Amino acid sequence: MANQTVLCDIVEGICTLTLNRPDRLNAWTAEMHGDLKDAMYRAGANPDVRVIILTGAGRGFCAGADMGGLQAIGGGASPDRKTRTQPGLPGGSTLAEFRMNYSYFPAIPKFIIAAINGPAAGLGFVIPLYADLRFAAESAVFTTSFAQRGLIAEHGVSWLLPRLVGLPAALDLLCSARKIRAPEALSLGLVSRVIPDDKLMAETRAYARLMADTVSPRSVAVMKRQVWESEFQTMAEATTQANHEMELSFQTADFKEGVAHFLEKRAARFTGR
Repeated sequence: MANQTVLCDIVEGICTLTLNRPDRLNAWTAEMHGDLKDAMYRAGANPDVRVIILTGAGRGFCAGADMGGLQAIGGGASPDRKTRTQPGLPGGSTLAEFRMNYSYFPAIPKFIIAAINGPAAGLGFVIPLYADLRFAAESAVFTTSFAQRGLIAEHGVSWLLPRLVGLPAALDLLCSARKIRAPEALSLGLVSRVIPDDKLMAETRAYARLMADTVSPRSVAVMKRQVWESEFQTMAEATTQANHEMELSFQTADFKEGVAHFLEKRAARFTGR
């Protein structure tokens, strides 16, 4: 599967999606939006995919919305920016909050890692926040950009960013639109790892390989859904859901395999069932 603006490569359970406008630092377009959504949903529905990696081609992750598109808006064009409910996938979250134009990553029942290989600005800053983990190259630079364009905190970032870095830091990054480099992003909790540029994809794939080879894909899908949905639950609700999911897990082939491979001291052979 390959689209013009998003490339897809699936190898041994790891699906790598690459934003593919390197001559424009992978600046975001409506076509890229549709291509990435299609690729994400296809990977999420593919039983052979265990982990998804999202990265950018060339020297940038995503420089934000293509300026040509922003100029068209300023010139009086009226693009469709309505919030639309996205389709669901078996095993993924069904919450309305995670079925909108850009917030759908948590509803994909596969673990998503953003490998941020260069500048991530504006919309290119927001998108990886919806991934489950973020690894950054040492040269990566981040900026929200919105305030410098006369815009606002777009696409749910006002909800998500404070949960990752705290309220004061979120206000700092949003309202100053200042640039921060990977080490500061790590200290704020914006990313989980900072990796030398030439090792970013190798280390990201090694982490994805560990997940693909050693853990139950069903367990990952359920736990991902639990953690993301817990942001909208009380502790009692989260515990009730966990108790229900635990009972269901006892009935699965992956639970039986989880016990069997441990006792037999062999590699796991999880099927996701």
